[in-house]
Amino acid sequence: MTTSTIGIIGGGQLGRMLAIAAARLNFRTIILEPQADCPAAQVANAQIAAAYDDPAALAELAERCDVVTYEFENVPVAAAEALQHTVPVYPPAKALEVSQDRLTEKRFLNSCGIRTADFRAVDSQGDLEAALAEFGGKGVLKTCRMGYDGKGQRVFRSTDDSPAGAFEALGSVPLILESFVPFEREVSIIAARSRDGDVSCYDPAENVHRNGILHTSTLPARISEPAAATARDSAKKLLDALGYVGVIGIEFFLMSDGTLIANEIAPRVHNSGHWTEAACVVSQFEQHIRAVSGLSLGDPARHSDCVMTNLIGDDIDDVPAWLARKDVLVHLYGKTESRPGRKMGHVTELKKPSQG
Repeated sequence: MTTSTIGIIGGGQLGRMLAIAAARLNFRTIILEPQADCPAAQVANAQIAAAYDDPAALAELAERCDVVTYEFENVPVAAAEALQHTVPVYPPAKALEVSQDRLTEKRFLNSCGIRTADFRAVDSQGDLEAALAEFGGKGVLKTCRMGYDGKGQRVFRSTDDSPAGAFEALGSVPLILESFVPFEREVSIIAARSRDGDVSCYDPAENVHRNGILHTSTLPARISEPAAATARDSAKKLLDALGYVGVIGIEFFLMSDGTLIANEIAPRVHNSGHWTEAACVVSQFEQHIRAVSGLSLGDPARHSDCVMTNLIGDDIDDVPAWLARKDVLVHLYGKTESRPGRKMGHVTELKKPSQG
């Protein structure tokens, strides 16, 4: 097989795991990331230490790589569009444009026939108060752009929660108010689309969040087959509509009647798919490399039940105990400093062979 080079924009743990998967398939990787000695660069072939939108760095990346991908959704859209003129970029810039603005994202999901919570654009304190009145005083207020792991949000649980000053408190920037969804649990699906349009989905995972950050993903999820089929169908609709190439993560709320409401999308490999490296022959990271490089997609079948647990902050101190346990895959991210809320690694515990 001829060796070619994949450029990865972003140097965090997702880029690190993509670089590891690429190396197993005989690809070289170059990381574009301003932080020196970032987690991804520790395992890649080279790093271009520059800003994600640096014109000279982007030109160098395009010249040295056969294809470019990214590990996080806040890559400047203009940078991806500029790269597309000289080198293939997957997923396409359109996926970044849709995912970077929550209002645009919700509207796009709805245009694909994918159900979401009701929502309203909020561009002033007056807009917020009017929208809350429509939603009976309940809702989740979020910044339209940026914000992740629970940041940039405020929850209104009843009319007793005063909205006074909320618009200003979130920066007086464009916001979105989503109706309060009384869901039973959170699930997600990891899906991939190849260059020739083949779509492949992993089994849905059941997710638990703590302080807005993913804590565990459990397989199998407590979800009916019709609901799982809805998740797969939604993924295919979305991927086809975007002309997508690569892996995507889609988060859903499971309602009491068994139906699904889409929460958000991530145009990249996803934290709730980390379990695939232990419980599937082909992980989400290898699947992404296969897709963007033009190879055929691998089998997403799960051979084991499992629980993936994120190691957040001081959880890194528990690594010796995890290493002493059987049937546990430990994956650390090469970060030298732990702090509250920082993802330091994850562990995946295999429970038993899947009975299908």
